[in-house]
Amino acid sequence: MGKMQRRDFLKSTLGVVLTGSIGLAAAERKKRLLPNVLFIAVDDMNDWTAGLGGYAGKIHTPNQQRLAKMGMEFTDAHTASSICCPSRAAVMTGLRPSTSGIYNNGQWLKPHRPNVVTIPVHFRNHGYYAAGAGKIFHHTAGNNPPYQWDEFRRLVFNDDPWFRGVKLNYPWSKSESMPEGYPLCGIEKIPHEFDWGSLDKNESDYDDSKSADFVIEFLQKSHDKPFFLACGIFRPHLPWYVPKKYFDMYPLDEIQLPEVMENDLDDIPEEGKRLSKARRSDFEMVKAAGKWKQAVQAYLASITFADAQVGRVLDALEKSDYADNTVIVFWSDHGWHLGEKNHWHKMTLWEEATRVPFYICVPNGVKAGQRCDRPVGLIDIYPTLIELCGLKPKPELDGVSLVSLLNNPNQKWNRPAITEYHRGQFSVRSQRWRYIRYSDGSEELYDHDNDPREWRNLAGKPEYDVIKKEHAKWIPANPAKPAPSKNAYIFDPETYCWTHKKTGKKIDGMYK
Repeated sequence: MGKMQRRDFLKSTLGVVLTGSIGLAAAERKKRLLPNVLFIAVDDMNDWTAGLGGYAGKIHTPNQQRLAKMGMEFTDAHTASSICCPSRAAVMTGLRPSTSGIYNNGQWLKPHRPNVVTIPVHFRNHGYYAAGAGKIFHHTAGNNPPYQWDEFRRLVFNDDPWFRGVKLNYPWSKSESMPEGYPLCGIEKIPHEFDWGSLDKNESDYDDSKSADFVIEFLQKSHDKPFFLACGIFRPHLPWYVPKKYFDMYPLDEIQLPEVMENDLDDIPEEGKRLSKARRSDFEMVKAAGKWKQAVQAYLASITFADAQVGRVLDALEKSDYADNTVIVFWSDHGWHLGEKNHWHKMTLWEEATRVPFYICVPNGVKAGQRCDRPVGLIDIYPTLIELCGLKPKPELDGVSLVSLLNNPNQKWNRPAITEYHRGQFSVRSQRWRYIRYSDGSEELYDHDNDPREWRNLAGKPEYDVIKKEHAKWIPANPAKPAPSKNAYIFDPETYCWTHKKTGKKIDGMYK
């Protein structure tokens, strides 16, 4: 395939919705008893949702409550990594960062692990039609190779021009100019991505609305194959640009700031303090401007805006021919600090950065309205979908199927949830305890029965040595070496090919 042909293929599969029907009548498809999958991912959403209770005030997430009534809410779910690219790579490959070598946002999966079989590819290999829109893999160029999808709408993300441009993404394309009036939050020296406010546009013109539009349009069509349909909602990722009505739902005089403890960091190791300090300047800038409540308001507004887009998609599913034969999975790639541990952003191994909303709905198969408080990881999504849809198992995956918990959420469950941030740094979260071990061997231990905010590090007390040992055994041995950085390759976004600078090896992202 030549460069022009590749470019045309990219436009047809990544730029627009393909026209025409791919379907028999829904009744014909139902006879096959092959479940569809609606795969909903949101970004940077922590446990500030109605079902998880992470926020002290009133939170408006009616559609997540709706999901909880439709299926199972996992109340102790945790990400595989507390930063976007490694987290999403882990979900989509079923491989932990310590297996794949993808530890940060400056690495590419495809050229490093060219033969890895992602979720959409595995479904396509089993006769499914794979389609999607929005942020599913990490959003920067090179993280969503065309071969994975039959159809994908890659939008022009004008809402957040800091890293979303006219073509694919910086540095391979020119970014849009900042919105008029930037910074909308009124803090003049705020970092370029860290802004919030309402743009001068209709809600339907926001990019998350357009991602939902694609999914809604897809569900309104007739399909002769079972489908894997991915809906990526970018909010509440920065910048927090959402319509004004969502800000109005959280009056400033009702905003509850996170409860923090003075000297919270005194009993944690130096590596933990280093993680807390990273990007703290943003937090200090917000406080100095007297806008901590305004920032919290903007985060809450973004959560509710994201929830509203999910509601539109659920409405479309319920009105479609696929409502009684579609498995729904909803997840967030990681959490977010808004001042806890004197930290702002993600990229830590504490509860605020690892705990996420997670729902699985299985029509006509699992009792609806259940809650499961067992610790689970997003790494378990891939094997769970394989079992629910009857696909060929993949024993190389790091996670385990959660189907047994879907059938009995109260069963005995001895597996903790493991989160990584950078090579050799792990959090092991069991139902009662969080154990953290850093790359230098230093440790933290928190008892969630008595210290849910993780204020008292017990790791230095000899009486807890047995607890630490029990948790440490779950830490992966010999974590993989980091994948090469993006600078190791020459990437051509027009042909979607990488060339390794040293070896000259070419990797093609058009084909698996």
